[in-house]
Amino acid sequence: MRDADAAGVAGELATFVASLADDDVPDEAHRLAERAILDTVGVTIAGAGADAGEIAAGAVGTESGATTVLGRDDRLPLSDAVFANATAGHALDFDDVALAAMDGHPSVPMVAPLLAIGDREAATGRELLTAYVAGFEAQNFLSRPISPGHYEAGWHATSTIGLFGAAAAVAKVLELSAERTENALSIAASMPAGLKRNFGTTTKPIHAGQAARSGTTATLLAADGATADSMAIDGDRGFFDLYCGDGEPALERLPELGSRWAILEDGIDVKKYPCCYYTHAAIYAAIELADEHDLSVAEIDDVAVTASQGAADALAHDDPETGLEAKFSMPYLIGSAIARRRVDLSAFDEDRIDDPDVQTVRERVSVTVDEALPYDSNAARVAVTTRAGEEYERMRERPPGTHDDPLSDDELRAKFRMCAAQAPGSVATDDALAALDDLRSVTDVGDVLELL
Repeated sequence: MRDADAAGVAGELATFVASLADDDVPDEAHRLAERAILDTVGVTIAGAGADAGEIAAGAVGTESGATTVLGRDDRLPLSDAVFANATAGHALDFDDVALAAMDGHPSVPMVAPLLAIGDREAATGRELLTAYVAGFEAQNFLSRPISPGHYEAGWHATSTIGLFGAAAAVAKVLELSAERTENALSIAASMPAGLKRNFGTTTKPIHAGQAARSGTTATLLAADGATADSMAIDGDRGFFDLYCGDGEPALERLPELGSRWAILEDGIDVKKYPCCYYTHAAIYAAIELADEHDLSVAEIDDVAVTASQGAADALAHDDPETGLEAKFSMPYLIGSAIARRRVDLSAFDEDRIDDPDVQTVRERVSVTVDEALPYDSNAARVAVTTRAGEEYERMRERPPGTHDDPLSDDELRAKFRMCAAQAPGSVATDDALAALDDLRSVTDVGDVLELL
């Protein structure tokens, strides 16, 4: 239980961020941050050519600047580059998640600001990793009192919580005092936005772009002396009150900063498939069943999928018409898993959405909610019935690539290479991969950006 006389939440978190030293962070946490940045840069340079990436870069690309736009051979003013890069990072829905900690995507709102500010400040790779950890812990800390009610109410936590991670991470790179970091977090409390209703459109990745830009702006304002109410997060009618959903914020859930590391205990889940994470366990189970029993499209009579209420809320497109909608369509994704034995980037090309084989399976897919599962569970059961009356079933509790069953380093590197091949601009793939995979040894982050 927290001390009733403790400082406000913003002050407590600011003290942690400002005082966090490289040596305080466990080596394993630095390595997890390194993997997360590598993965996020990869999906960003691939997403630079996706619709949302193109739109974001085009909307702000009216003048050149000093900050690299990843994967595009362009440079923009810092705030615009942060927005464009973070939007591209979420454009393919291939970026990592931390549902156990915060019901969202932790890296994408932070990596673009970290790279931009790190470049400007000539920060070392190790300084960036420590700042990433600070931002990750900040997101976990602030999400606990309002999760899962915040997400259930319709807020997109990647945006509404992610901007605090961006603010904390940038404050750490800038080495702001605890007082100015507190102001940065409290300024950020006036900026959260992002509606789940916009899932399946280009606005969803724009949420990540606005979170990254808003968090960065809040911290830059604080660095220049802007102030905010110290109780803007946990005071009456503050962030917690207004964004907690139907219930009351549970301040007793606030973790002890620095004694329990969320990045180690709850971890980061890296995506194997470029689509909504709530579908990944079902996709994996469907591919397993199809491979094990050599199922053909013509054999399929019925595919029954059961998943959580959180999955049902997020997956709003049973009959998708676009690639973006298909990323939030359980029937389409299960159809692709069984008909093609894979769900990769090409599955969302517009000319493949109406693939006849996929369509045949998808018309036989039904999805029901398992009320016994927690709201935000990623578990799924897939039951296939063939026309011959054979029944095959597979329950998958967790998706592949979770914190406790991570993608191997080789799989992560292969994902990066696949993403780099999609970049619309030039990428020095081998050199960039080597540098990001050993970011702790980089003496100037700007040298890495020159490769991207």
